[in-house]
Amino acid sequence: MKPSQVKPISYLKSHAAEIVREITESGEPMLITQNGEARVVVQDAQSYEDMQQTLALLKILTLGRKDIEAGRYIPASDVFTELEQMDKDDGIA
Repeated sequence: MKPSQVKPISYLKSHAAEIVREITESGEPMLITQNGEARVVVQDAQSYEDMQQTLALLKILTLGRKDIEAGRYIPASDVFTELEQMDKDDGIA
């Protein structure tokens, strides 16, 4: 995080509206310190949502990798064969 984006809690208290505007415009988070120690990170809602979606995708990838390592998967060719058969059974193909 950029040093310019590290502020003490007293700055947050006295400049809340300015901080909201700055963070919303820049998309950069701000680290808030208390007694010289990092305490919280303030970020805009869109950046937070994007981060949550990224973490969810990473979790899905991790779970998928574990399934593959454990042998819990079906080859793609088998899946496509099954889908084609379902289409035939439904009169689509």
